[in-house]
Amino acid sequence: MTTTSPRAIVLLSGGLDSATCLAWAMQRYECETLSFAYGQRHSSELVAAKRLAANVGVPHRVINIDLRSLGGSALTDDAIDVPENEPTGIPVTYVPARNTIFLSYALAVAEVTHSQAIVIGVNAVDYSGYPDCRPEYIAAFARMAALATKAGVEGNPLTIETPLLHLSKANIIRLGTELGINYALTVSCYQADAEGRACGRCDSCRLRRQGFLDAGLADPTPYQD
Repeated sequence: MTTTSPRAIVLLSGGLDSATCLAWAMQRYECETLSFAYGQRHSSELVAAKRLAANVGVPHRVINIDLRSLGGSALTDDAIDVPENEPTGIPVTYVPARNTIFLSYALAVAEVTHSQAIVIGVNAVDYSGYPDCRPEYIAAFARMAALATKAGVEGNPLTIETPLLHLSKANIIRLGTELGINYALTVSCYQADAEGRACGRCDSCRLRRQGFLDAGLADPTPYQD
């Protein structure tokens, strides 16, 4: 008698956190990765996501969504500058409803592929003040998913896995390093160049750099300067 491994859809942005999630999920699930071309400032992170998925031999799906036509964020509107100082409150790099949209697509893909889990790299410790990275939000989405899907109605609700939710950036990096991730392949910068080199000044770059310092590990990030 053969058994089938449980399946998971891993949201893969190409950044440090989602790469760590993929490595974590591969120890527990048969994985498929899901990325979004949503009108973000650069495509370097999508290139990184494709490369990360190919390196570990998992299927990679890219969905196109036009969030640029809505704007409202420094990541989707070129008229809004990416801040290079410490933000207060909810920063302008927050993309309205992005995680809700991404998780909704992931929910559909999970149902079609008969997956049991969705893995997302939200974090409530070293995060940028985004409201859709909080534990309360994930719990609420999971409740909605159980009500809104065939699997949930039939008594088999999908699990929303958040393995990084309560980890510091340093501990995320330590975990990924233990799992063998080459973080030089990832792109976290909000305004990376065409080669994927980081600016070193935006909030995402600051959190990433400080994480490597706190972890006591060399920062392999390629920087523009």
